[in-house]
Amino acid sequence: MKIRKNKKNKHNLLNMAPQKLLVLSFMVLILVGAVLLSMPFCSKSGEWTPFINALFTSTSASCITGLIVYDTHTHWSIAGQIIILTLVQAGALGIITLATFFSLLLKKKVGLKGMLIAQESINTFRYDEVLKIVRKIVTITLIVETIGALILALRFVPQFGTFGLYMSIFYSISSFCSAGFDITSGAIEGKFLSVTPFNHDPVVIYTISGLIIFGGLGYTVWRDLYEFRKNKTLLFHTKLVLVISSLLLILGTLFIFATEYNNPKTLGPMSLIEKINAAFFQSTAARSAGLNSINLADMKEISKVFTVFLMFVGAAPGSTGGGIKVTTFGVIIITMFSQIKGSGDVILFKRKLNQYTVNKALSITGLSAALILIITIAIVSIQGEFHVLDILYETTSAFGTVGASLGLTPLLNTASKALIILTMFFGRVGPLSFAIALTLKSSKRNSDIVYPEAKILVG
Repeated sequence: MKIRKNKKNKHNLLNMAPQKLLVLSFMVLILVGAVLLSMPFCSKSGEWTPFINALFTSTSASCITGLIVYDTHTHWSIAGQIIILTLVQAGALGIITLATFFSLLLKKKVGLKGMLIAQESINTFRYDEVLKIVRKIVTITLIVETIGALILALRFVPQFGTFGLYMSIFYSISSFCSAGFDITSGAIEGKFLSVTPFNHDPVVIYTISGLIIFGGLGYTVWRDLYEFRKNKTLLFHTKLVLVISSLLLILGTLFIFATEYNNPKTLGPMSLIEKINAAFFQSTAARSAGLNSINLADMKEISKVFTVFLMFVGAAPGSTGGGIKVTTFGVIIITMFSQIKGSGDVILFKRKLNQYTVNKALSITGLSAALILIITIAIVSIQGEFHVLDILYETTSAFGTVGASLGLTPLLNTASKALIILTMFFGRVGPLSFAIALTLKSSKRNSDIVYPEAKILVG
């Protein structure tokens, strides 16, 4: 009896629910990264990095956020930068996806449990083809990042030599994975520069923008678009992602262009072409990547508020971007219009949305908004010297795994950094997924209980 119990404990990890295993994999990745980054060989000074700052950086990289307490090139050694880039790549694809891919590469058998976990990791509908999808996701990722690096190298290598090649690879991975880390200060004097020195160069601006957009669509959309020539039709999911993403991209570009046009600290001094480039890039990066084409701290408050909205919405499900997702936002908007019209059903593209999808969208939005509000209030109470809007901006950026910053992150104390770390983690694994992971067993236990219907007046 005792031997059987030990055997069972030995396999507890394998018997763990997929959601819990995904959460655990990110925790392990973050902790391993934090330990490595805290070591002397990872800093240029050769000194130990305070663990809270190493943990913050590791969380930001693993959760593909991009919020930083140090300028990436100034503080971290080449070893530290490569570790950060590795965490970004692993965080974007997911430990489970990578483990499944290497199992396939080594021709090891992936069991039913492994396939279920992989399906949860890549957030796909198609269970029957999950292993094939994992292989394609990793392959496409590497191909796109290579193409992006080669295009950027055409600009960076002539200007910055060998470092330009390294910079091209770093930017390509960071952009496609929506991470927002940059090493521009290694080529141009200054700190926290991001892409601000390149607004005059459409090749750099639009290559990085393209990588961010492509990474933010997700595999389901990539595959559907590729198969369109054969099927001549698109999934409802793809249509919604493309429509909402396009609207937000256009609206964001026009809004930033209009509000910041005459701002002497942002778009004001630029030529018309540079203003268009910078506005488009900022609209693109605001929903998933933390790179910036203008000084975000100098933006007008109305622009900051609008950017908070873009960061909150985020990118598409199953992508490298964060936020509540464009599909969730789309479902909320469609539901609102249906209620205004007095329709009992939620209809879009001649399709009816089921109530479970609507409830899930409402739950994700409510949990996300509540998390951001609670963290913002907590940081305000800890560090009241900062403006509430600035803290809200930083917190939303952390939750949306965007990484855009008004410069507050390096100024946060240990308690505030810990709160932002939690926010980045929740933002990456998803508040609803995390809640499901914690309550899965109790939900199954209570699934057969039927309660009487309650009536309540709302509105």
